[in-house]
Amino acid sequence: MNLELLVDEGKIVLSILLSIASKLFNRYLTSFQVVLPIAVFLLFWSLPTPGGVSIQAWHLLAIFLGTIASFITKPLPMGASALVALAIALVTNTLTIEQGLGGFSSTTSWLTFCSFLIAKAIVKTGLGTRIAYGFMAILGRNTLSLSYGLLATDLILSPVMPSGNARSGGIIFPLVKSLSGIYQSQPNDGTARRMGAYLSFVAFQGTQITTSMFLTAMVANPLMARLASSIGGVEIDWLSWSLAALVPGGICLILMPLVVYRCFPPEIDRTPGAAHVARQKLRSMGRLKSAEVSMTVTFCLLLCLWVFGDRLGNISSVTTALIGVALLLLTQVLSWSEILNEHKAWDILIWFSILLTMATHLNQFGFIPWVSQMMNSLVSEMSWQGGFLILCLAYFYSNYFFASKAVRASAMYPAFLGVAVVIGTPGVYAALSLAALTNLSGCLTHYGTAVAPMYFSAGYVDAATWCKLGFILSLVYLPVWLIGGGLWWQILGLG
Repeated sequence: MNLELLVDEGKIVLSILLSIASKLFNRYLTSFQVVLPIAVFLLFWSLPTPGGVSIQAWHLLAIFLGTIASFITKPLPMGASALVALAIALVTNTLTIEQGLGGFSSTTSWLTFCSFLIAKAIVKTGLGTRIAYGFMAILGRNTLSLSYGLLATDLILSPVMPSGNARSGGIIFPLVKSLSGIYQSQPNDGTARRMGAYLSFVAFQGTQITTSMFLTAMVANPLMARLASSIGGVEIDWLSWSLAALVPGGICLILMPLVVYRCFPPEIDRTPGAAHVARQKLRSMGRLKSAEVSMTVTFCLLLCLWVFGDRLGNISSVTTALIGVALLLLTQVLSWSEILNEHKAWDILIWFSILLTMATHLNQFGFIPWVSQMMNSLVSEMSWQGGFLILCLAYFYSNYFFASKAVRASAMYPAFLGVAVVIGTPGVYAALSLAALTNLSGCLTHYGTAVAPMYFSAGYVDAATWCKLGFILSLVYLPVWLIGGGLWWQILGLG
């Protein structure tokens, strides 16, 4: 009895100690989340201004880096952190009120905002799910062709859904879970390799490719296009981006499932039941509902205007997106209250606009050109080809240290593009290559992009396998885009 009592008391003491340790850890973590952004801001603000850099540019850099740090540690939502940063910039006279609010009038910000509303309509109407089941019904004969059906769904939706999280997490991932369950492939009972591991990893990797293929496929793409214009003097519209990505992106979409199939094959090859299930789901969904018809018409109109808008009265990409949202309101696919309640879209409009303002003025105040000149000294003895290759490798594999492609694009794309232009890299080639690598680098880890933790937490693929396969795929993506893409852009006359 005494031994049992001692054990019980030991359990109580251990429980108390664990509770105290947990509270201390949470308190320390919270303090770290708050302290790091402030420390980064104060450190750079107090450092002596380097020669050749104005104090205004240096102070804006301090605010910008503090904002990026807060985006990483997240003591506040990203929109709230950006508003705090804007207030600091205005109070310290680093930016005027006109400069600080300039990002909110940017066409880039409103293109991103409207695209998120269109994405909401696709999910709400069920059109995305119907498209996915349609591809499954056609391509569901075996596991490999089934994976191509998932990729085709992602590719079709990506022009009008600027969030891999919305596309892959909201539409593709539930289908992967459902299919894996049908074939009794579960993450924690030794059956993950039957099908679930392969499909989940391919679906995730597919999103990294499709986000690189359209200007409106990822939130940071319009930002990079805007920076390419201001830093490299390169104008990239929706059509030129899509045409440039068509061949290298298509090659990657074809090769990636085959490489994963070779290195990480599923145990189940034939899947005749998948097509049957998809047809059943389509029958249960019935005919296209009025909201789906309206969404389909709007979808097709958006694609037509994005492709041919310049020939039809110089209709810009953002005008096209606004037309799409207006049509969805007029046809009652979306209500005004739903738009007001779309918190993620409004949050992105706020932090994206402020971040765009700071990144733009860092260039205008001379900081980005100064960094470019400093970094140029490291590769000045090389040809632009060798120097740009080093820049691309450093840029791509730096994603091991980031958990957001949008944050990394904001922090690193301007500087690397500036250096690439200074060392003589053709502007279009540099801008398109670095933009593609921003998206593709999400392949490396299970934490490097917003949707990655969703797939990883499902438990089908362990961290070591994930990172190993991601690195192998990086060796495929880099030459396809840097060599194959460059040749294709020459043919298009973009290089």
